[in-house]
Amino acid sequence: MPYTLTFGEIADRWKDAKRNVVKHSTFCAYALVLKTHLLPKFADYTDITEEAVQQFVFDKIAAGLSHKSIHDIVAVLKAVAKFGAKHGLCQSHDLEIVYPPSVTVRQLPVLSLLHHRKLMQSLTAAPTPQNIGIMLALCCGLRIGEVCAMRWEQVDMVRRIISVRGTVGRIYNCEKGVTEHYASSPKTRNSVREIPISAPLLDALRKVRRQQEANIYVVGSGSTPKEPRTYRETFSRMLRRLKIPPIVFHGLRHTFATRCIESGCDYKTVSVILGHSNVATTLNLYVHPNLDQKKRCLDRLNKFLRLETTPDRDFQE
Repeated sequence: MPYTLTFGEIADRWKDAKRNVVKHSTFCAYALVLKTHLLPKFADYTDITEEAVQQFVFDKIAAGLSHKSIHDIVAVLKAVAKFGAKHGLCQSHDLEIVYPPSVTVRQLPVLSLLHHRKLMQSLTAAPTPQNIGIMLALCCGLRIGEVCAMRWEQVDMVRRIISVRGTVGRIYNCEKGVTEHYASSPKTRNSVREIPISAPLLDALRKVRRQQEANIYVVGSGSTPKEPRTYRETFSRMLRRLKIPPIVFHGLRHTFATRCIESGCDYKTVSVILGHSNVATTLNLYVHPNLDQKKRCLDRLNKFLRLETTPDRDFQE
């Protein structure tokens, strides 16, 4: 039988089905992808072919979107199409999309070792309710939403453990045309985790706790969590004061992970501390050996094989 429903109509049904089974922030993200990218192109289509989606991907790449953003957009398109096929609303297609190799090398924002030390020295010298969140991110690899959502009840100074159990932030609700504050569980199931508190961080937390006995939240001095966008500006001001080159707040998480890898921590442990869903994410982001590391690796191999002092018999003869 011919299919008459359009992609836009099926997308509306898919959204209704998703509304109460995913986080509100996730739902808003799906709705924004549909409104911004998919509906302007495919709203009136009754059959979306692989060729059409492939051209859509090429067009988005040409427009300057990152491969990750395009993958996320296509994932929503596939989810809507799968929903439609499952309920007999549209034809089923096994879409195999090709993504051209990226010509740009992704550079993670990371503090240099010199600036890392300078920032830590300033934080440990005078910890306050305003800057303690910067130290949490730098010493534990927390995301900014996790930092702002951190409650004192999640800080166990006896066992020296921080429990990451929530996140806060803002999401654009395109249905209402407004940004909304949200508080929810962390990004993924693996993001719920326990992280040991280092000695410098423990000392700083104790000092801050004495400054805000009645506070619920670790960061700030109010009864509500800090707004991430406000706290980003707090961080930027501190960098300017210390004459450290600007870096996004998420760069603190990257800096923590990079220093862990550089200091010889095993990848699995770093992955669990960061709350990554699998160690491959950690490897892809942070493990990029330089030439010196490659040389040391081959030297260790030669020593293991006992080749470093083995004479060349043919040359000697």
